[in-house]
Amino acid sequence: QVHLVPSGGGLVQAGGSLRLSCAASGSTFSSQHIAWSRQAPGKQREVIASITSDGIKSYADSVKGRLTISRDNAKNTVYLQMNNLKPEDTAVYYCKLPPWGAADWGQGTQVTVSS
Repeated sequence: QVHLVPSGGGLVQAGGSLRLSCAASGSTFSSQHIAWSRQAPGKQREVIASITSDGIKSYADSVKGRLTISRDNAKNTVYLQMNNLKPEDTAVYYCKLPPWGAADWGQGTQVTVSS
């Protein structure tokens, strides 16, 4: 079974960048599809990026052009590079295996973007 731990969040000024990491344990990581979501206070969870085991990427319209998802199977890690951050990107960010409609995404990492 694969267990995922996100990290890399922090406080950044608008226009800045952060790279989140999602470290996985388990020998089947390379065959797994993985997604990033975020949830801001009082708002619904938004799935913002996903990557298949073959490296096919998908993004929500709200983040296209600013966020890039990638994976390094040798390091059992999926990354989310976030550029040109905006205050509305402030949220707790999570990573997860399918199903992505589930309510529980486990632990997250806080990203705060100041204006």
